[in-house]
Amino acid sequence: MTLIAARPEAGPAHVRRAPRRRLRYAATVAVFLLPSLVPLLLYTLIPMIWSFWTSLHEWDLITEMRWVGLGNYAELIGDPQTRAAFLHTLYFIAGYLPLVYLGGLGLAVLLNRAMAGRSLLRGVYFLPVITSWVVVALMWKWLLNPASGIVNWALGLFGISGPGWWTDPGWAMPSVILASAWKDLGFVMIILLAGLQAIPKEYQEAAMVDGATALRRFRHITLPLLSPSTFFVIVISLINGFQVFDQVKIMTGGGPAGATQVVVSQIYDLTFRYGRAGAASALSWLLFAVVLLVTIVQIRGQKRWVTYG
Repeated sequence: MTLIAARPEAGPAHVRRAPRRRLRYAATVAVFLLPSLVPLLLYTLIPMIWSFWTSLHEWDLITEMRWVGLGNYAELIGDPQTRAAFLHTLYFIAGYLPLVYLGGLGLAVLLNRAMAGRSLLRGVYFLPVITSWVVVALMWKWLLNPASGIVNWALGLFGISGPGWWTDPGWAMPSVILASAWKDLGFVMIILLAGLQAIPKEYQEAAMVDGATALRRFRHITLPLLSPSTFFVIVISLINGFQVFDQVKIMTGGGPAGATQVVVSQIYDLTFRYGRAGAASALSWLLFAVVLLVTIVQIRGQKRWVTYG
């Protein structure tokens, strides 16, 4: 009876101490997260908020801001140059994504087999990923030089007249796509190679016992079990594709005749060439909305084709 009577007296004190414990726990967690939270706040969240605020103004980076509300957004949505920039970006993605995925998949399948120098080849194919975009873009600009480039020289050996590549409006974007896919092949290869090595060998052995050909095993076993890695690669590649800029700036500068003017290069030009930081911020938020929408659609649609386990 004494113990039973003492519990109601201890109950309220315990309830009073609970918020303090939760507060101390939250403070402890916050201390450990500070090294990540402070840079995130200073270099991501605050600039995002400032960018949105800037998008509601006209600003040339020098004089005072002038409030225009959603005027920048309305102007950009009705601007033919903005629509052209988005179309060029989609053109880049449509050529880049299949090329980088199929190339990376082919390399992953090849280097997943036992062969001499396999580790060395993996490092060689991954080397462009860690190479500066400036170096890669300048190298490809030289390789695809219409007058003195190695590519056109090699085509000439077979009697083929090489195109104008980055100097030709019709070939400028394929030039950028080719350079971009070459640089990112190693990244896709590593991700898909990890996915291939995670597939249990028992599935392949059972299919071989049943008489399945290599093509059928690849189609009905490898590809479905590789779908989580494929999904990750597609999401990352799409996000990177929408943000394409470095190679365009270095190889073509958005030309010739605006044939490679993508969204991010237009954001750059609006800010630093035309002094329209407000419109550039608005365009960056429009791009963010498009990328977010595409990512949400992919995440919702993954249930139909991604196989886990």
